[in-house]
Formats: sequence, structure tokens, C-alpha cells
Amino acid sequence: MSRSSAILTAFLSAAAITSTASTANAYTAYVTNEKDNTVSVIDTDKLEVIKTVKVGQRPRGIVMSNDGKWIIICTSDDNDVKIYDAKTLEYVKSLPSGPDPELLTLHPDGRRLYIANEDDNLVTVVDINTSKVITEIPVGVEPEGMGMSPDGKVLVNTSETTNMAHFIDTTKHETFDNVLVDSRPRVAMFNSAQTQLWVSSEVGGTVTVINPADRKIIGKISFDIPGITKEAIQPVGIRITKDDKIAFVALGPANRVAVIDTATLKVLKYILVGQRVWQMYFTPDGKELLTTNGASNDVTVIDVANQKAIKSIKVGRYPWGVVVSPN
Repeated sequence: MSRSSAILTAFLSAAAITSTASTANAYTAYVTNEKDNTVSVIDTDKLEVIKTVKVGQRPRGIVMSNDGKWIIICTSDDNDVKIYDAKTLEYVKSLPSGPDPELLTLHPDGRRLYIANEDDNLVTVVDINTSKVITEIPVGVEPEGMGMSPDGKVLVNTSETTNMAHFIDTTKHETFDNVLVDSRPRVAMFNSAQTQLWVSSEVGGTVTVINPADRKIIGKISFDIPGITKEAIQPVGIRITKDDKIAFVALGPANRVAVIDTATLKVLKYILVGQRVWQMYFTPDGKELLTTNGASNDVTVIDVANQKAIKSIKVGRYPWGVVVSPN
């Protein structure tokens, strides 16, 4: 082989490796825009919106089917849940729910969908394959947060007005314990080891960390940001890294995401993001965290390792929920 041919071969091999690596890290994010009744589709490799599609009325909570084929959206003003093909964004079907569904979570079995219905104080359980309601579980007033344990045995629902985290047995579909937290709890999130459950309280301005084994409170996290009033610090979305070492908490109108050591429950730093940061989601490789910023109509991309914001992506009006494809 000539020297020029060898150089060309080496160049093409390197290009192929780079291309493969880039493709391997390219995921698709889906963002619900509450005011526009749309979903913005983001290419996480290019970090830009590649498509915007109309969906139902007032889309908020969003999850993806376990096989990555469907996106499942709470269309709150339609009083139902709609399913769309993740690749084509074409409408597939609607699922029944109670009035004003807001947040939802899918069981690890990939079949049972749990929906928080804010107006009727119920968690509705639906089979996504048959589109039939399995059962309805009474909970507190204005249910919202839906935290599923990694083993699928326990669902935790938070009720905004009752100010409780309700522990539900997913086999019996019955509540077996209730834990009082601070005002207006929003999101419940288990760590992967199931040794901690984190519950954000928007009006209380705190995050309560609970031991799921005995439902005792491990600790409570409060926040102090120079120049920001306590009333503006409103914890909502929570995400915990796969190694369970770091938690990220969205602080609403404070326009910050708190970075917290899960062992000490101490705040390490605050990351400035868009206005009224609400929900968040990791890319599957754990390298990036996407936040929805309702008042600035954008998504902030956070570099997880360096704990800093790297880009803002304009989406629709009042972005609310976000999910990222598994592949």
C-alpha cells in the first residue's frame, strides 16, 4: 500500500469511529409545550429542535414506553392520555383517565400506567395494551407526583393539598402508608438503590428525604440563594444520578438547579438555567440533563460531570415535561 493510500485509510477509519461514537450518543428528547398544545422534538447530538408537532390540549406529563416505540402524554384539558409513535409522531390512540391528568409513570412491566388525576383525588391504573382501566386508587387532595420504585413494588403519589406522600402497593393497588411533608409536594423520586425517596415541596421550599423501608424521614433540605427571596425558591423536578451520589433539584422561579450530595444532603452549588425551571430528564448515558423552563420558553442542557449549563434551546410556549428516548 502506498503512503497516500495508508493515510487515506487511516483517515476514513478515524472518521468512521467518530461517526459511530456520535451516533451512539445521539438521542431524541420530547418536550411538552403546555400553552401551544405541541411537542418539541430535540436532537441531543445537534442540541436543536428538529420538529414540532401538534398534540392534545394542554400537554404536561410525558413518559416513553419501555421499548421506546411510544411517547405517552397527559393531555390535561382533553381529560385523557394520548399515545404517539415516537419516530413518526403520528397519533396512535387515547387512554382513559380521570379529569385533568397531570403526571404519570409506567410500571417496569411496561404494561401498567399510573396516572395522577388532580380533580378527582384518584390514581388511575390503565393497561396501555388493552386501553382498559385496571383500577382506581383513592389518594389525597390534588394528586400530582408519581414516583415508581425501581423494582416496581411501590408507587409513591404526592397530594398537593393534603401535603402527603402516599405509599401504594402495586400488587394490591392499596395505600399502605402516608408521610406528611411540607406544603404543596410536587415530585417523588426514588434513588436506584431504593434507600432514599426524595419529595419536593414547592410552597414549603424544601425537599424531604424518606427511607422507603420504614417511611421515616432521613432529613430535610432547604435552599439559600443570595439575592433570591425564599418565596421564589420553589422545588419541583428531581433527578438522581445512576450512581446515587448526586441529586439535581429544579427550583422553579429561582431559575436555578440545585446540586446536592445525597450522602450528606448538603447543597454543593446552584446552576443558573432558564426562567421557572420545572421538570428534568437525563440522557441515557447520564452525560446531560435537560430542564424545561416555562417562563423563558426554552430547555437548558446541563453538563452533568462538570455541573454547568452548556446551552439553551428555544422550544414552544410554557414547556412543562420532558423525556429522552432510550436509544
